[in-house]
Amino acid sequence: MLTHKRILLITMIVLIFALAAFVRLDFLVSVNHKVSHDTVNYDIMVRQLLEDGIYAYKDTEPNAQVTPGYPLFMAAVYKMVDYQHNDPFPYIRYIQVGISLVTLGLIYSIARKLAGQTVSIIVLLISAVYPPFIWSNGAVLTEVLACFFLMLYIRLQLQAFEKKTRTLALLSGAAMGLLVLTRPEFLILIPAVYVFYYFWKKNFKLTLKLLLFTCIGTGVVLSPWVIRNMVTLNEVVIASTQVNPFAAGTYPDKNYDDGLVDRHGKTQMEVAKERLKIGFTEHTWTFVKWYTVGKIKYIYSNMYFGSGHTPTYSVLPSPLGSMLHLALVYFCPVALIAAVRKWRKPLTLLTLIVVVMTVTRLAFVPEYRYNYTSMPLIIMLDTVVGVAIIRWFWNKYVRPSHSQKGAVIYDESTNHS
Repeated sequence: MLTHKRILLITMIVLIFALAAFVRLDFLVSVNHKVSHDTVNYDIMVRQLLEDGIYAYKDTEPNAQVTPGYPLFMAAVYKMVDYQHNDPFPYIRYIQVGISLVTLGLIYSIARKLAGQTVSIIVLLISAVYPPFIWSNGAVLTEVLACFFLMLYIRLQLQAFEKKTRTLALLSGAAMGLLVLTRPEFLILIPAVYVFYYFWKKNFKLTLKLLLFTCIGTGVVLSPWVIRNMVTLNEVVIASTQVNPFAAGTYPDKNYDDGLVDRHGKTQMEVAKERLKIGFTEHTWTFVKWYTVGKIKYIYSNMYFGSGHTPTYSVLPSPLGSMLHLALVYFCPVALIAAVRKWRKPLTLLTLIVVVMTVTRLAFVPEYRYNYTSMPLIIMLDTVVGVAIIRWFWNKYVRPSHSQKGAVIYDESTNHS
């Protein structure tokens, strides 16, 4: 019986991965991929780096506007395929499909560790066909790589919490370093995660030890970037110096022509600070609403479509894709509350990351792409709580009724005999 179950399980996993690989590859070859404004700037940046040795985003002088994780990934592919004679974008997309499938394996591994086999299979199936996880492979942007590093970090951090070893803490820190080099906003997770761990375990010495080695791992990975900035730019830059996402986030409903402040002769940061001061004092309700429900609604209300493509590739029959996204998003608050009710467990790490990253992103301009890295965690949380609710309902209402019917049948047969 156990052998048959194992064979069935392996077959299901293989079939789901085969489905995931098929839809991702079929998507790449079935549509015309659009190239976003950011991708164009990345392309110019990478060619300048390879040909002139200058690392600069939207400039010809060295800067630290963006972290080097994705540009260096692009540069490696450019060199590998001889970019001066071949278009590197198709190669990047195919490599991202491979990264996406490895990420799918990490998602399955995390879900299985947190909630067992049934939940992990459901999570794997949903993640295999969730449309943004397919469409993102066509975008030459950070999402696919960042999601991989985030899942790797979570898997290693959970392992470090369980085994409590310096090596695993060091490795989780290294994964965080790679994640920060790809998407710098995730750096805030380190203190948040270890504050949670301290209150969970109430062991200051252990928490400090794991935190120290996690920070060492992160620091080792980030150090070449930090040293480069100190030598080249004469300033300490741990992540990036880009101000635009923060400044653009100060415009309620993305109305960039509201005329709230005079922008002439001022830096983006000066404009942003002045807008925040005037906005929260003179237009308090508008800015409070924008920096809370307004941005949250904007970030999570729609799926991330990558850079766009034509014709539209419907992973699921319309409108099932949108319905799946909305179901996951609207059920998430229920899942978060249910997870927090018994918070002293590893599952709370996912809840913490979703909440911290959502709050962090309220400081910046809201984009649909910001929900992308949260969706694997939301899928896991929703599935864990959803399955728990179904099991509770079954045990409370369905199983007792079956037992009563069985007892009646047995009693009738006994009396008849």
